[in-house]
Amino acid sequence: MKTNIISIIITLIFTFQIYAQTLNQEITKDGDTPYLLGKIDKNGLEGDNYASWFSKNYEDYDFDKATIETLKSKLKGYRITLFMGTWCGDSKQEVPRFYKVLEACNFPEDQLSVIAVSRESSMYKKSPNHEESGLNIHRVPTFIFYKDRKEINRIVEHPVESFEKDILNIVTKNDYTSNYQIVTKVHTILKEDGLNGLKKQSKKLVKAFDGKVDSMFELNTYGRILYSTNLKEEAITVFDLNTKLFPDNPRTYMSLANTLGIGGEREKAITVLEKAIKLFPENKDLIKNLEVVKTN
Repeated sequence: MKTNIISIIITLIFTFQIYAQTLNQEITKDGDTPYLLGKIDKNGLEGDNYASWFSKNYEDYDFDKATIETLKSKLKGYRITLFMGTWCGDSKQEVPRFYKVLEACNFPEDQLSVIAVSRESSMYKKSPNHEESGLNIHRVPTFIFYKDRKEINRIVEHPVESFEKDILNIVTKNDYTSNYQIVTKVHTILKEDGLNGLKKQSKKLVKAFDGKVDSMFELNTYGRILYSTNLKEEAITVFDLNTKLFPDNPRTYMSLANTLGIGGEREKAITVLEKAIKLFPENKDLIKNLEVVKTN
């Protein structure tokens, strides 16, 4: 009996040590700025390498007190998962503000999970335990609101009005529309109808979103995420869609061609670049890319 108790105690101590080691894990490399990775909390964000921006943006944020008072009683029944990057400018600005709103609402700390994602190209916007898997985390920060274990809505990268007003909408009437709706739509199509479904609906998407997407980087970033998760054909299709939404931006063609080239579709990559050079004959980057593809 005594032996079993000792074994249990040792196991608990070991488990606690593992947890303590992984919470607020800091990645440091010679010559690079440190960053947090995996599950973190406010203590980590107030650490030596992050306090300068966290404290300033927390203190500087002036929330709407009336909205906070309305929000207080409505928010507590929710759980929130936040994905962020301590290396990311938007995260540095928005996450401290978000914390200030939650604390003003007396939101229970144990109902908030914060995951710091990687900036490394091989783990781009991923966490060690892959909590982001299947959640379409293409921009950080992303704030996901859950009720009864189901996602209700999310705030992507930055609020549309303000955190307190956006959150109030989500937990009341919930007709809130987050940023980057083109990505939301494409992701839904891929999830429900697959790659062929996206290909079939591409023309309709171009017509529906023409002039409604702020920049080529919305889909470009999403394409990078798809490619990094081995959804290569899906990424190529997204990059191709981007050339149709932004036909006057040479970078869309380069993204498509580079992805085709890396994927072994050399002739298709050449065709894309040659077409782009006809549209932008003075663009040196396109010409250089074509030379590289042809010689590889």
